[in-house]
Amino acid sequence: MNAARVCVDRGRCIGAGMCALTAPEVFDQDVDDGRVLLPQAELTAAHRAAARMAAGVCPSGAITLDEPESDAS
Repeated sequence: MNAARVCVDRGRCIGAGMCALTAPEVFDQDVDDGRVLLPQAELTAAHRAAARMAAGVCPSGAITLDEPESDAS
């Protein structure tokens, strides 16, 4: 199974910080402008749910997840 990837659009980010509060193990904030930082784009299985939740609470929609579909058909 391929790893899920998270993408951030720093141009769209408004620096609300919900991502870093919701999933500090995945996201950080730039100390200069407050916008989202993504130390690592590839997510571990343990961090997927937190990243998904952070994407859902992002007020500007700056976070997207690319989650491969499972082959469990």
